[in-house]
Amino acid sequence: MAKILNVQNLKKSYSSGSKKLTVLHDISFDIEEKETFAIVGPSGSGKTTLLGLCAGLDEADSGTIELCGTRLNDLNEDQRALLRNRNVGFVFQDFQLIPTLTALENVAVPLELRGDKEAVKIGKELLVKVGLGDRFDHYPSQLSGGEQQRVALARAFSNKPSILFADEPTGNLDEETGKKVVDLLIELNKESGTTLVIVTHDLELAQKTQRILKLKGGKILETQIV
Repeated sequence: MAKILNVQNLKKSYSSGSKKLTVLHDISFDIEEKETFAIVGPSGSGKTTLLGLCAGLDEADSGTIELCGTRLNDLNEDQRALLRNRNVGFVFQDFQLIPTLTALENVAVPLELRGDKEAVKIGKELLVKVGLGDRFDHYPSQLSGGEQQRVALARAFSNKPSILFADEPTGNLDEETGKKVVDLLIELNKESGTTLVIVTHDLELAQKTQRILKLKGGKILETQIV
């Protein structure tokens, strides 16, 4: 299988006052196409920072990242944004829906911005798939947390991404709702053949993936095949 993500000797630090805080130390791993992969670790272990770097949302101090066959180090911010728009989907802990848009608009607008004439049709199909066929015209404030995250899932899969990054996708949901959202995420992922990278502190969720990378204090403890 081809590698969709290749990370080599990644280091990231932040300045905190006069101190330099190193968040990631010499991180190296790769992920194959269509693989499901979890990054786990306690709070402050560098999980979300690592996800942001892998997705090209932030730049490392040193090391290289190759995403979908392209070296992120060689791209400027606009080029990285273009690569994300074409190849990457996101699911966040806090849903990040646009409050002034309906559920359908939240899913369809990103497609419309790309000039997709089928945007509304695709949006409706995806919302039906995630069990929200009767919620097209509801605004985020009229939806429960679980429903909002399902809209976010539909939006994430709308551009048929090659790779999907999910950052604590169940973090704001109760246990039962979280389980349903995870099952849906895994099912949609299987159906679309997307590579899935989940950042989570939930070991039960991590066990549903094929491989788990354990971080502690910004270092890799181990990589485990599930």
